[in-house]
Amino acid sequence: MSTPSPSAVDVGSGPVGFWARSPRWSRWVIAVGTALTLLLVGATAGLLIERDLSADPIPAADSVDVGFAQDMSVHHENAVQMAGWVRDHTADPAVRQLAYDIESGQTAQVGQMQGWLGLWGAATQSTGGYMTWMADMNAAMGMGHGSDGAAAMPGMASQADLARLRATTGTAADVLFLQLMLRHHEGGAGMLRYAADRATMPQVRNLAAQMLSAQTAESRLMAQMLVQRGAGPLDG
Repeated sequence: MSTPSPSAVDVGSGPVGFWARSPRWSRWVIAVGTALTLLLVGATAGLLIERDLSADPIPAADSVDVGFAQDMSVHHENAVQMAGWVRDHTADPAVRQLAYDIESGQTAQVGQMQGWLGLWGAATQSTGGYMTWMADMNAAMGMGHGSDGAAAMPGMASQADLARLRATTGTAADVLFLQLMLRHHEGGAGMLRYAADRATMPQVRNLAAQMLSAQTAESRLMAQMLVQRGAGPLDG
C-alpha cells in the first residue's frame, strides 16, 4: 500500500483547517470571547491576590492608588481599541502578534484594576477630571484637551486618530498603528512611574512597575519595527 502524498492529505481537519474554513464572523466571535475571558481573568486577579486586601487600609477616593487604577484603565482601553482593530486587519504577522500581545495584556490589566476599584468601593472612572491624583505633574506631562473636546491623558489617541487608523490600509496602517502605539506607551510612562513611586498599596506599585517595564520593552520593539518599515515616530 502506498503512502498518500502530501497533496493528497486532507488538511481540512484539525485546528489549522478549522481556522481556514471558518467564516470571518465566527473568528470574530472567538476573538471577542477571548478578550472577555482575559478581562474576567484580570478582574479575578484583582480580587484574588496573594494577600487578603480586606485586611488592608482602603485607599481614599483621591489617592494615587484609586486615581491610577481609574485613569490607567481608560488609558489602556484606548490602546486596546487600536490593537484590536489592527489585529483583525493587518496582513503583517509581526504587527498582528504585537497587537495581540498589547490587547490581551492590557485587557487583563484593566480587569485587575477594575477588580481593585470594586473591592475598595471606588468609582470605575474618575469624575473630577483625569490625573488629579498627580496634579503637580500635569503641566510637566502636557496634560490638556484634545481636539474632540475631551480632556486627554498623555499619549492617548484622539477620535480623529482612531478614525484615520481605521481609514488607512496596508503597510501605511501598520506604520500608523506603530506610531500611535509608541506615542501612547511613551505618554503613559510618566503615570506609571508616578504610581510606582507614590502609590501606598504595594500591589499597585508593583503593577505600575511591571507595566512600565513591559511597555518600555514594547516601545523599543516598535521603534525598531518602524525603522524596518522605513518610518519613524510621530512628530511632537
